[in-house]
Amino acid sequence: MMGLKSWIVLSLVVVAAALGSYYYWSVHIASQLPAYIASSNGRIEANQVNIATKLAGRISELYVREGEMVDKDQVLARLDSRQLAAQLKTVEAEERRLERAEEEAKSSVDRFKSQLELAEQMLERTRKLHAEGFATTEKLQQRNTEYQSAHAAYMSALSGVDQSVEAINAAKQEVRRVGSLLGDTIISSPIRGRVQYRLAEPGEVLPAGGNLLTLLDLADVYMTVFLPARDAGRLAIGSDARLVLDPVPDYVIPAKVSFVATQAQFTPRTVETADEREKLMFRVKISIDPSLLRKYESRVKAGVRGIAYVNLEDDGEWPETLQIRLPE
Repeated sequence: MMGLKSWIVLSLVVVAAALGSYYYWSVHIASQLPAYIASSNGRIEANQVNIATKLAGRISELYVREGEMVDKDQVLARLDSRQLAAQLKTVEAEERRLERAEEEAKSSVDRFKSQLELAEQMLERTRKLHAEGFATTEKLQQRNTEYQSAHAAYMSALSGVDQSVEAINAAKQEVRRVGSLLGDTIISSPIRGRVQYRLAEPGEVLPAGGNLLTLLDLADVYMTVFLPARDAGRLAIGSDARLVLDPVPDYVIPAKVSFVATQAQFTPRTVETADEREKLMFRVKISIDPSLLRKYESRVKAGVRGIAYVNLEDDGEWPETLQIRLPE
């Protein structure tokens, strides 16, 4: 079996070989690049998505661990939902009670409408008899009072139906609200990505907005570099780029310029001469195609350092050393 010293020696040899490969690349190859290719150091970054609770509550289940890949809409965690489930049953029962009350109110409307129609007919008949002298004024006043009472009862019944409808609508809204809260106890992934950090454990009680996980969005991986004004000014969104990472200098990754800052990041105190203007550095974002990232997503790691090369000419040819080379 290999001893500890042998392992140390072997590790040093591997590290030295990697450093030597990188040194050769950066000194001998980079120095031979055409004038229309600019380069700068940077590191791989990926957009991070914080997964947080919308509600305060106790974590019932947490299904993923650090390093795992998750799909979009995959369930990541659940909060204790027993209290909300009971509340939902209560408001649903109230909605059913109000619907029964509405049916009773509608029946009352039909009954009072019949009474109103009868009172109206009796009033009209008494008016005719009173005009012909066959009914007293007291009788006419009595019929009119009966009609007014029937009309008031009918209008009250109609108002009762309207109130029932409003109460049912409010109950439906409450059912939807509680149902939505109940749905918020199930926490799903908004993206496909890798779990970077697991920030809580089952049984913990989190406040509203408490962080559960951090995901790396592997469809949005890029390198940020800084280029002088003379180079950044010639770039366009979509310009070709190449990435060479320190751990794997034999691979050349295709990429595109996706962002060029409109303001310099490093500006001298005064900018008066051409030489001083050359010191202006602009932030440039170089993104890798999402379809390529999906193919090699198991290899994607944020924080890896390397060198970015950008083509400053639309028709500039890439040298042999920067031809695309990807893992099998």
